[in-house]
Order: sequence, then structure tokens, then C-alpha cells
Amino acid sequence: MRAYRAVARVAWSTVLVYRGNFLLQLVGVAVQTVALLAVWRVVLVDGEGNPSGFTWEEMKAYLLVAFATGTVLSGFTDSLLADRVLSGAVALDLVKPVDYQLARFAEALGYLLAEILSVAVMGAVLVLAFGGIPVPSGVPAVLFMVSLLAVVPLKFGLVYLTGLASFWTENYQGVSLTRVAVTNILSGALVPIALYPEALRWLCQVSPFAGIVSTPALLYLGRVDGAAAVRLILWQLFWALVLWAGARMVFRAALRRLVVHGG
Repeated sequence: MRAYRAVARVAWSTVLVYRGNFLLQLVGVAVQTVALLAVWRVVLVDGEGNPSGFTWEEMKAYLLVAFATGTVLSGFTDSLLADRVLSGAVALDLVKPVDYQLARFAEALGYLLAEILSVAVMGAVLVLAFGGIPVPSGVPAVLFMVSLLAVVPLKFGLVYLTGLASFWTENYQGVSLTRVAVTNILSGALVPIALYPEALRWLCQVSPFAGIVSTPALLYLGRVDGAAAVRLILWQLFWALVLWAGARMVFRAALRRLVVHGG
């Protein structure tokens, strides 16, 4: 475990070194959130009727949860992972006496500390700009925190697989942008899944993507409780395990394509 803690500390240092890149990606997610808040304010406050079924206060909370889960384990994680592959530094990682996937997860946790601090600051700014939000307590708060913790391994699985695609594509940006676009749609980050057509709503609910935004947001708002809430959290954990196991198989296949030139 000492080796993985060291990896996490190095990752934290990397964020400080590449703080400009990190902050730009954070600002990008924040700007998207501000735009969504402005749009939904027009729909729910200034518009006629309420097609969403959410109040303005609930929608603010929903979008802020989406902002938080969209920021943690962001593109910063898979871009640095892909850079190792493209630069050949992955060859040095493979000779180290640590599990490659666990080491990358430890790195992600190192980045996570900076991301949590950034979410807290930006979230406070957004709340001040757009007004307060409801805060859960009791059982809903506990369920929300458990679901939020489950987002970390779940999203890591998706981001890690995106980074591994560099073994085949020799570039990561296209794959990474595709992952972000698909995640935003299928997770409900832009529009709550409940508003989707039935077929698309079903696809979102059975996929791992709903566990990134929709599940923690609905639990935060108390719209799901009891056995249904537990099932959603278990579904998050199920997909986290599936993606972890699937990534190991993909990594073994990727190693057969590894070519490193030079010394």
C-alpha cells in the first residue's frame, strides 16, 4: 500500500505542475453548468408550465450534483494516462513492482483531492450566483454519500478504458471527447433521464452512465428511497466491478500492441 500512496502523492504534485490545464478543464465544466442553469431558469421560472417535473430549486441541486460528478475524475485523468502510452513512458510503469491498474487508480485518487477542493469552491460560487439549494438530511443524505462514493470507481472504469484506447488509436482526444459526449447524454447531465423517450430512458438506466449523474442526483433530491435506492447503488457497484474486470482484459490485449522506440 505504501507504493500506491506514493503514486497518489505524485499525482497530487502533477496537478500542481499542470494546474493551468487542470483549471481550464474545470472552467469548461463550470461554464457548461452555468449555461444549463440559465436555460433551466428560463424554462422553470420565466416560462409557462413545467415540463420537467422539477422545481427550480430541485433543478439547481440536480445540475450542481452533475457539475460535481462531471468534475471528479475528469479528462485530466485519461489525458495523462494516454500521454504515458503515446510517449512510451508506459514501458517504465510496467517494470515497476505494482499493479498497473491499481497504480492508475491511486493516481486518480491523488487527482481527486484537487478536484474535490475545486468543486467545493466553484459550487459555492454557483450557489451564491443562482441562489440556495435544498440540502438532504438523515437517510437520504447517507444514501447520497454512498452513491457519490460509488461514482469514483465507476467513473474511473470508464476513464481508464478511454485511456487504454490510445494503444490502438495512437491519439486520445477523439476518444476522450466521444466519451464525454456520450456520458453527458446517457448520464442525464444535460437533461434528466426521466424526460427522455422511453427507449432511450431504458438504455440509460441499464447502462453504467446513469450511475454517474442521475442516481446520485435523484438520491440527493430524495426522489428515490428505500429498496429502490439500494438497488440503484448496487447497480453502480455492479458496473464498477464489470468495468474494472473488463479493463484488465483490455489491458492484456493492449500490451500485445505496445511498441516503444528509442532507449
